[in-house]
Amino acid sequence: MANKLDKEHVTQALERKVAQTYHPVEPAMQLGFVHNNVDCIGCRACEIACKDKNGLPPGPRFRRVMYIEGGSYPEVYAYKINMSCNHCAEPACLPTCPTGAIWKREADGIVDIDSTLCIGCRRCEAACPYGAPQWDPREQVIKKCNLCVDEIDAGRKPYCVMACMMRVLDVGPITEIWEGKHDTKAVASHEKVVKQVKNMANPALTTPSIAFVPHSKGKVES
Repeated sequence: MANKLDKEHVTQALERKVAQTYHPVEPAMQLGFVHNNVDCIGCRACEIACKDKNGLPPGPRFRRVMYIEGGSYPEVYAYKINMSCNHCAEPACLPTCPTGAIWKREADGIVDIDSTLCIGCRRCEAACPYGAPQWDPREQVIKKCNLCVDEIDAGRKPYCVMACMMRVLDVGPITEIWEGKHDTKAVASHEKVVKQVKNMANPALTTPSIAFVPHSKGKVES
């Protein structure tokens, strides 16, 4: 009986893969992250909360706080950029998966992965321009941020957002965030968000669902 269920599970996953490889799901509403690069203090509470929530061993990090420093005395600067999976509109990871372990939810656009279907080929890891898929050396499979779908389905926010003591990280409908219509403490009334910061892969590659309040030294010149 178990083998029959396993085969049905794999069959459904492969059908899902074929359906989405060439026609990515267009969700009813796309959730995404917003991060304030200026006010983030780099405490990494979000990283710790994420690792704790997902029971991750040393090594893989679904959420990453990156320290950016530069300049020369007395003109020096420092700021932080915080990223995880960007739950892209056209995720590069999805079509590379040979087993259909990766899919995009129709309700909210979350890109999720079923690690029980992962065969450890690591193609998704190589395909993602943002380093979201993470190799778990203990279980020998790929895992990644799924925006804490259990919390989202329960009407709550992801662990990383709830752990942020400065309230510089938030989640919401990404279109509303881009347009400045989403009520969030991560963005002040006088601040405007951007879709890309320096040293970030071109958003045109996958249309990532993320926004930033950029530091003056991190702005991409248009």
